Amino acid sequence: MREILKYGKCFVCGDENECGLKVKFFEEDEVAKAEFIVDQRFQGYKDILHGGIISALLDEVMIKAVLARNILVVTAQIEVKFKKPVKVGEKLFMEGVIKEKKGRIFLTEGKITNEGSALVAWGSGKYVVASQRMRDLLKENLE
Repeated sequence: MREILKYGKCFVCGDENECGLKVKFFEEDEVAKAEFIVDQRFQGYKDILHGGIISALLDEVMIKAVLARNILVVTAQIEVKFKKPVKVGEKLFMEGVIKEKKGRIFLTEGKITNEGSALVAWGSGKYVVASQRMRDLLKENLE
């Protein structure tokens, strides 16, 4: 497994963002993978992970599936389906894959499971290859 490109100040993967999640993403056999232990700071209702955090995690694991190929993209659309509540303290496992490429557009899927292998959330995404100007800006800041 190898670590996938990241931007240090990213809320999800950046290690320079003091209020961020600091999740490390890896690529294995064309699948982006990560693990995350839910911290109480990110609860929505009492002891339950906020749905926005789940959505951010899915967006990130899906975009990382493309970034693992060293192709810089931006999110155009995501769909999230919440399947099961996630409790504070739970360990989550994320996976993201590219399902199809249509010109400059990558269609992806992502899932989050818990330690019992239960599906807690599923997502699909549409990512567009970044413009040359955006790629130039992004490349300066990726690690």
